[in-house]
Amino acid sequence: MTVADEFVEFARAMSPRLRRTAFILCGDWHTAEDLVQVTLAKMFVSWRRISRRDAAPAYATRTLVNVYLADKRLKRAREVLTDRLPEHPIEPSAPELRMVVLDALAALPPGARAVVVLRYWEDMSVEQVAAVLGCSAGNVKSQAARALSRLRAHLGDELAGWGPPGRLLAATHETGGKKHG
Repeated sequence: MTVADEFVEFARAMSPRLRRTAFILCGDWHTAEDLVQVTLAKMFVSWRRISRRDAAPAYATRTLVNVYLADKRLKRAREVLTDRLPEHPIEPSAPELRMVVLDALAALPPGARAVVVLRYWEDMSVEQVAAVLGCSAGNVKSQAARALSRLRAHLGDELAGWGPPGRLLAATHETGGKKHG
């Protein structure tokens, strides 16, 4: 098997996972596709230097997060400020929970969002997240605590009955917002 064939096989296997993670990071499928394409292009260039193929998925995740954070640094907030207050919120049903959680994640700064996604969506340990982001475990813990506090404030009663924040994120994974047992 050639090196190119090896990479194509890896990219084919990793693309769905990278796309889901990218979507949770950025909240838009088109942008997620772009992030994955840039990630895979960067990986292809480095593929010959990746000596441990079993480490390639972790390298891909780190590259994806770096591409996302670099993209966020280049683009500034696209929010439009208005002088009108939003309508009174209504209690979302289970299928709408996914959108509520994605909106809450979108309100987080890119670094904090990356920590929450890696920690609770990718189910990485604090040490693994620190390694991916190139920071200390204490930094990951403090960013996660601040981000979860902001999520709790944003989501309010939506967190009731879901337990740990990771369970709420997992509920939005592929179940369409159905609550896990």
